Amino acid sequence: MKREIPLLLTAAIGFFMILSFFVPHQWVSVPADFLQATAIVVVACGYVLGGANVFKVNLDAISKRAPGWTYKVLLVVSLVVTVVVGAIDGSRNDGGFLNQGTPSKWIYDEIYSPMSSTLFAMLAFFIASAAFRAFRIRTAEAGFLAVAALIVMLGRVPVGEVFTHALPSWLHLGAIQQWIMDYPQNAAKRAILIGAALGVMATGLRVILGIERSYLSGQD
Repeated sequence: MKREIPLLLTAAIGFFMILSFFVPHQWVSVPADFLQATAIVVVACGYVLGGANVFKVNLDAISKRAPGWTYKVLLVVSLVVTVVVGAIDGSRNDGGFLNQGTPSKWIYDEIYSPMSSTLFAMLAFFIASAAFRAFRIRTAEAGFLAVAALIVMLGRVPVGEVFTHALPSWLHLGAIQQWIMDYPQNAAKRAILIGAALGVMATGLRVILGIERSYLSGQD
């Protein structure tokens, strides 16, 4: 019964949520909304467990003076300060902890946002380096991919326009990269998204029908 009851609940709730997309009656929509709200609560509890796990792992590394333990101290302190400040701001400002002028807003604008921008700026160099190593042009398809990647990377920075400003507007790197992003890239991305959606549907059906049991630790 330890396996049969979870399988039965999963199948019943899964079929009910599918039914809610096709039956607009309140007897179906109201319980479906309740289940979705419950899922949000479960996800919120997952964040709490994730935070507890961050504390457990990092405090253990700090106590053992593991390599890089000073960065872990900074992580734990930043997490505590951010959570405490956010909780205080949320209680004082009717939940508007990101209202202008609050300490939480200052932390977001002056610390988190610059650090995030710096990280993504550094990521661009790593992507360029990885692309250089990965693009081994041995076939025509690989050649097209490398050329398209080079055009997109140059067309998104000012130096690309400097190289092509004397050419007709339709030959500017910015215009060419925009065409690549709007048409070939969009077509390929939509095909991938369709395939991913079909994969999610197939996985969902496997879970509902009890074929996929990984959430039961893979037990049969």
